Amino acid sequence: MLNRMMKRFTALALLALTLSPLTYAQKYEMIFVMPQEGVHDSMLYIGQHYRDQFRVLDSTRLDKKGTYTFAGNRKWETGIYALLQKDAKKSLIDFTIDGSQRFTIRLTEANEVANPKKDIVGSPANQTMHSYLNKLQEATKKAREIDQRKKSADPKIKQEAEEEMKRLSTEVTDYENNYIKENERYLFGRLVKMFREHDVPEEVEDKSAYYISHYWDGIDLTDHSLVNTPDLFKKMNYYFFGVLYHADKDTICKYADRVLHAIEGDTLMLRYFLDFIMPRYYRSTKNIGWDAVWCYLVREYYLTGKCKWASTSDITNKRKTVEFLEKSLIGAMGAELWMADTNQSTDPKDWISSHRFPQKYVILWFWDPDCHHCQEQTASLKELYDSLSAAGNKIFEVYAVGYEADVAKWKKYVREHELPFVNVGGSNVNIDYQEAYNVHGAPTMIILNEERRIIMNKVLPTKSILPFLKRYEETRK
Repeated sequence: MLNRMMKRFTALALLALTLSPLTYAQKYEMIFVMPQEGVHDSMLYIGQHYRDQFRVLDSTRLDKKGTYTFAGNRKWETGIYALLQKDAKKSLIDFTIDGSQRFTIRLTEANEVANPKKDIVGSPANQTMHSYLNKLQEATKKAREIDQRKKSADPKIKQEAEEEMKRLSTEVTDYENNYIKENERYLFGRLVKMFREHDVPEEVEDKSAYYISHYWDGIDLTDHSLVNTPDLFKKMNYYFFGVLYHADKDTICKYADRVLHAIEGDTLMLRYFLDFIMPRYYRSTKNIGWDAVWCYLVREYYLTGKCKWASTSDITNKRKTVEFLEKSLIGAMGAELWMADTNQSTDPKDWISSHRFPQKYVILWFWDPDCHHCQEQTASLKELYDSLSAAGNKIFEVYAVGYEADVAKWKKYVREHELPFVNVGGSNVNIDYQEAYNVHGAPTMIILNEERRIIMNKVLPTKSILPFLKRYEETRK
């Protein structure tokens, strides 16, 4: 209950909606009055939101009266802006430019507006916006206090707290509905309506699926002006890397398409999404299947010509990367390696195959004896391997490749640590295993199933290997 209340009560991150600017300039004067107490920065900035960063648009110095006055001739686009300090990255307060370009805002020591009607002059839009934020801040504080009482061991106190929380929730909902009704003429009022939290109907059985499917309800993704709002960034970030964080590749791609297909005709909006989400899928070293998501997005959007901003060289590089990565994606057939063992025979007839073992699974383990993490993981893997062998239940073989290792040092390490794996290494190999399995460092783990298809391409902690194989088998029943 508290989480839902917190979502509702947490002040909406303020939004910078870029509308079509007029072609003429006009005078502006935006004054920010700071409390006399405390040390003030010599210079402040006005920034426009873009994802989780700011675009600096104006600056001014602290005057002798202790105020910051931004003035000049310019037609500011209607939107939500941030008053920034120091390195132009930290926001003191967000405010709106909506109608009036001449106003004064007086701040408290906590960088808040204590009394919007009194401390804001010349801007009704800012008055209503900060009245809303103050109301939600007050409700959030009250909700936390109630939640503490809900933890009471006294059933009566606990019940009273739960009832009070319900009343508070209703009060805030009514306030929000009324606020939207009275303030839709202002930008912020329209944005409150657009980005408010929607409850999942009680009668819905699969609430998770409903939430994922209806997550973007009420958001007009055809309006590319939303790229300058922090809430669009937060909504996008939470959807892909919160709501869909543990989803499999097919589910992520399915719901990514729902969003991206809706905006694919809008170059600015499409780039806003793809430039943020794709690097996180590509660079992930822990999340299973995320590399496959990256490959899918490249093929679906870049290689089909939908990304108008992409250069020819960028598309070419992405195509080559996709073709390289797809060889080691989950579900791909693992390339068969033939390598020399510690005897380092140059005769291919003596080389050992990575595929031809009686065990159901094969763990390809690319490691380097000079790598401390490799040493720890190898020792842990040996412990598991030995215990399974002793129990007569060795369901996997370990094909351990000395990755880019000094052959003499590698052989010595294998001998001294009595590694029981199928130990191979050196330059006597049938194919480039780095190319075949996208091995770009050590340690790297690839798990092959009985068909010798890849079922895992991330390094699993040793304690997770058997649980992973158990879950894998359960999904195939």
